[in-house]
Amino acid sequence: MSCKGAGQLRTNFYIDGFNLYYRALKDSPYRWLDLRKLSETLFPQETIHKVCYFTALLTARPGDPAQPQRQQAYLRALATLPGFQAYYGILRPRVKQRPLVRPLPGMPTHVLVNDMEEKGSDVNLATRLLVDGFNGDYEQAVVVSNDADFASAVRSVRDELGLRVVLVNPDRKNRSPSALASSATYVKRLWTSHRRRSQFPDTLADEVGVITKPSGW
Repeated sequence: MSCKGAGQLRTNFYIDGFNLYYRALKDSPYRWLDLRKLSETLFPQETIHKVCYFTALLTARPGDPAQPQRQQAYLRALATLPGFQAYYGILRPRVKQRPLVRPLPGMPTHVLVNDMEEKGSDVNLATRLLVDGFNGDYEQAVVVSNDADFASAVRSVRDELGLRVVLVNPDRKNRSPSALASSATYVKRLWTSHRRRSQFPDTLADEVGVITKPSGW
């Protein structure tokens, strides 16, 4: 465990992109979120070294054909941030069987639906968290997710590597699963004030040109 005091810890963020989006950003006015500013807002006394973002590239869907364009604009904005690294899983189309809430007498009780399944992001995040910790890349790790699958990796960082690992729960309605919360050094909540204070400007630029906040965001 580092003997440095508060305000001096070299801190890496590991952000579960889909979990953050669906738990804290979807249908909110805060989707144009500057993750570097968010990390500094959550931990103003610490030294932010890296912000690692784990997601998958979206494809156009019949009800929302512009979804990939919005994501690309956001990824371009994120790429302008110092210390930002993106890691990509994949989305796989699947057909799933789902039960009907109120099946009619004599009619089928289940239907087949088209769905997308994200693969790889969780493994990528857990692997990067452990490898960076083993290599001494941080003194404190911050995992932004409410996914209980990270409990083992988080506990290993804390107990086997002897490093601080903080869980930031992005869920606006629910507490962190007990297995996940108990594996961390401590837990913080992501509040509306954090999101509101951590927005990109409506326009910014990279080497390609101007990046504009997507309409409706």
